[in-house]
Amino acid sequence: MTDTTDYGHDLLFGTFVTPVSRPVHRAVEQAVVADRAGLDLVTFQDHPYVAKFHDTSTLLAYAAARTERIRLAANVTNLPLRPPAVLARSIATLDQLSGGRVELGLGAGAFWDGVEAMGGPRRTPGESIEALEEAIAIIRGIWDTEDSSVLSVRGKHYDVHGAKRGPAPAHPVEIWVGAYKPRILRMTGRVADGWLPSLSYLEKGPAELADMNRRIDDAAVGAGRDPRDIRRFLNLAGDLSAEQLADIALTYGTSGFILPSDDASTTERFAAEVVPAVRELVATARGTSHD
Repeated sequence: MTDTTDYGHDLLFGTFVTPVSRPVHRAVEQAVVADRAGLDLVTFQDHPYVAKFHDTSTLLAYAAARTERIRLAANVTNLPLRPPAVLARSIATLDQLSGGRVELGLGAGAFWDGVEAMGGPRRTPGESIEALEEAIAIIRGIWDTEDSSVLSVRGKHYDVHGAKRGPAPAHPVEIWVGAYKPRILRMTGRVADGWLPSLSYLEKGPAELADMNRRIDDAAVGAGRDPRDIRRFLNLAGDLSAEQLADIALTYGTSGFILPSDDASTTERFAAEVVPAVRELVATARGTSHD
């Protein structure tokens, strides 16, 4: 891959909402705003050890019931406190009930003091990546209802033996992994459907995406996959212009831009002004039409 990589995906735009529990409906109302504004995606943090936050799995279900067309996901699910077989059934159920509008953002884990305080395991970085790969195999196995056998995944961190498969989601739910370090980036290339980093965690800014993309792409090719099968997202930070976002899309292959927003006017302005401008700039650069 060169330093300029456009994977050719259609652009997606969404919001990253804080799941505050006070006011009780605030996070859900932000999802409704994003839906009505015409955005593609609304996401919520998942920190089950934070008492002032709603439970994200419950919040997603309620937000799905209050919205009509927008896709929903955790950004990202805290795997150490979400057993993968149960998580798979929860996501599949919500995807069915919402008409195929749910995706699965998934993380290896962080904030281990909080995880351990809630009864979860404390894992080293290496262990957390091993557990994540095992979990993805279990989740996909639960969803694979075309296989009539029971599911068995004997791993170091998860031991699922004889689990019945199902339900299947309403659509092929994508698994988007939050990843930064080389080992988990390689795992993303091998088994994930998407990559979901945050700009605020990139010390050198978007330029770091080039090397990270190469690690994902090399691992994908090594696993017999096409790197274009892995969508690249970015949780935004700061006030980036349409021109800057278009440049990131065309240079680093990012096709999903997620704006942190707990404010209706900010979300509406992003949807009305920035999103169409980015779409137009990228379509022009690609030589494609934009409706």
